[in-house]
Amino acid sequence: MRIAFLTAPEGVEQVELTDPWQAVVDAGHEPVLVSTEPGKIQAFNHLDKADTFPVQEVVGEASADSFAALVLPGGVANPDFLRTDEKAVAFVRDFFTQGRPVAAICHAPWTLVEADVVRGRVLTSWPSLRTDIRNAGGTWVDEQVKVCDHGNNKLVTSRKPDDLKAFCQTFLDVFAQEAA
Repeated sequence: MRIAFLTAPEGVEQVELTDPWQAVVDAGHEPVLVSTEPGKIQAFNHLDKADTFPVQEVVGEASADSFAALVLPGGVANPDFLRTDEKAVAFVRDFFTQGRPVAAICHAPWTLVEADVVRGRVLTSWPSLRTDIRNAGGTWVDEQVKVCDHGNNKLVTSRKPDDLKAFCQTFLDVFAQEAA
């Protein structure tokens, strides 16, 4: 499976990118880093700069059609930037329209709110997004990992880096079921 990882050029929480990425590699799948600009992205460890990672595909040139699933890592600045980029929002929305599974952790559901794909869905996130999700028509729950199938696709969400082990195992299981 080719799995898109969508991030902004700056601000992704490094562990929320690298742990899921490694889980995808370990499961024998192909992760692909997609961003809004070519070059490299700058990851962060909370507020401190961490490593950089090479962008493999650029939103606007990349298509949801060429991926089996989408992973949205968090970090506060990352999804805040993505939700202001029309092409990034359209890319995310296309996965929902096409019925492809999506996994989002921490602050990443902000991009889902902007894409208008949480209405009628049940999801979790970093607690500060609770009101945004509810205002967008979704139901927020405080759970380590939540799988929602109340829509055209399956949506896997988690709250924070402490949930990464459960998040990775769950989204890999869901993605494999959906690809079968």
